[in-house]
Amino acid sequence: MSKNVKELFDLTGKTAIVTGGSRGIGKEMAEALAEAGANLMLCARRAEWLDETVKEFEGKGFTAAGTVCDVANAEDVQTVVDATVAKFGSVDILINNAGISWGAMPEDMPLDQWQKVIDVNLTGCFLFAQAAGREMLKQNSGSIINIASIAGLTSSANGPFYAGYVASKAGLIGLTRELAASWGRKGIRVNAIAPGFFHSRLADAVIDIYERSIQENNVIPRVGDEGELKGVTIFLASDASSYVTGQTIAVDGGMTV
Repeated sequence: MSKNVKELFDLTGKTAIVTGGSRGIGKEMAEALAEAGANLMLCARRAEWLDETVKEFEGKGFTAAGTVCDVANAEDVQTVVDATVAKFGSVDILINNAGISWGAMPEDMPLDQWQKVIDVNLTGCFLFAQAAGREMLKQNSGSIINIASIAGLTSSANGPFYAGYVASKAGLIGLTRELAASWGRKGIRVNAIAPGFFHSRLADAVIDIYERSIQENNVIPRVGDEGELKGVTIFLASDASSYVTGQTIAVDGGMTV
């Protein structure tokens, strides 16, 4: 017998790791998972933001913990996964959200900045998928959600010019497909969300460049509102998307149509 709709979207008893989960869209997606019943392990580089968010979530009645982590450091990543299993017993959902950027024309891009962006945005996602995937393989189930970007799908002659970021997000979309193909027959689904422009610490500098153009040209003529990533997050994390894998869903107000 098939589940009813409320059961399909219910995450009660599931455990989710959210990287970059202390602020911005990572925090929003983590909150969505908790509202659907999931236990949370949040990761961030700065303890002060992480502790503040965990405390806020606990005040809302959520089950949440936090671990300081550099996603580009394999030891840090394994520590988070081990701590999650020790505390909650499993890893059912991974949201690979942590990301950084660096803007420069390609001819001027410093190699160290290119490498740093790739290390966090692409290699970090692989490391977390690998470590969490090993736990998911033991239980023959799991959902991994990689946070890509429309920057991985399209570019603009008017900038912003951030070759490393674009390359990392396009690479993450390819990695999503490959992990989905590799693990699909072992019960693990892997999908990506490609947000358009949402206000966040990372995006706000770029939004200033783009907002008027978005208002003039976007199918939905505005920047994304807070909360508009919650629905797609729960869909991909839950049994509601049990027959969906290897996909990248753009949440961009129609920018890429």
